[in-house]
Amino acid sequence: MAIKRRIDPAEGNRAFRRWIENDAAQADALPRPLIAMAVRYTLEELASRAEGNSVEVRVPPFGVTQCIPGPRHTRGTPPNVIELPAAIWLALASGKIGWEAALATGKVTASGLRADLSAELPLV
Repeated sequence: MAIKRRIDPAEGNRAFRRWIENDAAQADALPRPLIAMAVRYTLEELASRAEGNSVEVRVPPFGVTQCIPGPRHTRGTPPNVIELPAAIWLALASGKIGWEAALATGKVTASGLRADLSAELPLV
């Protein structure tokens, strides 16, 4: 079953490409709405490519999605949660950094047996 998209794919892809084209210092200076669109678009991409409900990916304050096939979570705190800042999420989604490097930053929390996105990233 396909996910319901809230972000126009063309607009989201443009925002994501604009983020990719900037180096880390410039990317932090991009307008907040552009970063928000890029994050939400990439979360939707992840959810569409790895449909499921066993892992929750949180990128506060911009968005959250559930993905990865497996046991469905319906109430309370999910058993498999990944939470990370937007800059690291977009770097992972773009392939600028890998999963292990992201974890090594100390800014990514990943709890649960399925909380590993290395097989799903990068998205480009």
